Amino acid sequence: MDETIKTLVLTGYRSYELGIFQENDPKIEVIKKVVKDRLIAYLENGLEWLLIGGNLGVELWGAQVAYQLRLDYPDFKIGIIFPFLEYGRQWKEKNAALLTEIKAQADFVEATSHQPYENPNQLKNHTQFLLSHSGGALILYDEEFPGKPQWFLKDASHFSEKFPYQIDKITMDDLQNAITDG
Repeated sequence: MDETIKTLVLTGYRSYELGIFQENDPKIEVIKKVVKDRLIAYLENGLEWLLIGGNLGVELWGAQVAYQLRLDYPDFKIGIIFPFLEYGRQWKEKNAALLTEIKAQADFVEATSHQPYENPNQLKNHTQFLLSHSGGALILYDEEFPGKPQWFLKDASHFSEKFPYQIDKITMDDLQNAITDG
């Protein structure tokens, strides 16, 4: 970590991209452990806010980790910034219930577009909003498995060419090492 980041975006793969379809999949605990370790390092260095977009997978698991960390870091705040109004409305009941639970514990919940989904520009505007309102991003991403996070990473990389912005990746090797290290 080069400098203090007060606001960090957490993103990464959706659960289905990781082949995770059950809440008790052991891969979730490994991901949570690595995210927790990284968040603690940021918190120890002055992190105040974690922002997520509300995606199923890394973002919601990360929010669960962040809520647990508030026991030791009571000033830690979590914001959920959705790309559009009614985000998650069409999700299956179990997933919608998880999103409702995560939203209920957040310190801030808003959408960058106050319209239901209309077009991809809402997603692009959402990414630009997150980038311009944070000092860095923690992304579960591996070059060998591009998936959906590649679009955020691409935009974050372009953003970092013009503004100071830190991009921190959690790779598949990091997850494997967490398993190996116990």
